[in-house]
Amino acid sequence: MKYNVKLKNKEEIESLRKSGKILAQVLKSTASEVRPGVTTKYLDDFANKKILELGAKPALLGYQPWGADYPYPGSICLSVNDEAVHGIGGKRVLKEGDLIKLDCAISYNGMISDSAITVPVGDISKEDEELCDVTKKALASAIKVATSGNYVNDISKAIEKAVPKKFGIVKILAGHGVGHKVHEEPTVPNFDDGLKGPKLVPGMVLAIEPIISRGDGEVILEDDGYTFTSVDGSNVAQFEHTILITEGKAEIITIE
Repeated sequence: MKYNVKLKNKEEIESLRKSGKILAQVLKSTASEVRPGVTTKYLDDFANKKILELGAKPALLGYQPWGADYPYPGSICLSVNDEAVHGIGGKRVLKEGDLIKLDCAISYNGMISDSAITVPVGDISKEDEELCDVTKKALASAIKVATSGNYVNDISKAIEKAVPKKFGIVKILAGHGVGHKVHEEPTVPNFDDGLKGPKLVPGMVLAIEPIISRGDGEVILEDDGYTFTSVDGSNVAQFEHTILITEGKAEIITIE
């Protein structure tokens, strides 16, 4: 199978590094605004303002992925509790004990970085704390094996191995290439789908994003055309980094 993977050159990588640092700042600042009583619309407006202040552009605002009926209307995806991904900011008010996913992509000098974190709203349950810890560890395990010479499937296997059986991997959602566009080849499954995928080589840029549920991992697309929610109503966590494949260990792009 042939893959249309676009490797990034030196200049593009430098712009990506700047993009990633800005995005890390945006997520950190937006996370600091998460508290009971805040609306998701407030967080979307805050993130948009922060992106622009730092000299970047919101890559999600107005972006219309394949299969969507209309462009995404926000600057950041805000998914609460059983909302797995792609939640749209609105009137929803956060309450104590909620779990919110902040998933954002920005463009700087034409290069796009993508990252996500799961943030507790006040005190959360021990079960949700464990869910977040497992998802973080799955991302770390994936990045560890994302080395030149390995294959995309090695990343997928590492994620699946890191997730205890009592949790469910959201299998219909996956990581992806990123850089010139929000979504590029290759797809990076969060489980072993039996396909090796392309070989990892220096210059390849990937957004790795394990999405893990306290239930069975089955999700459904809501009527807004973007928000995926867990069928069984269980809470979901997501953590994501944009990484660069190098001659040695992967470089995490989306950190300050």
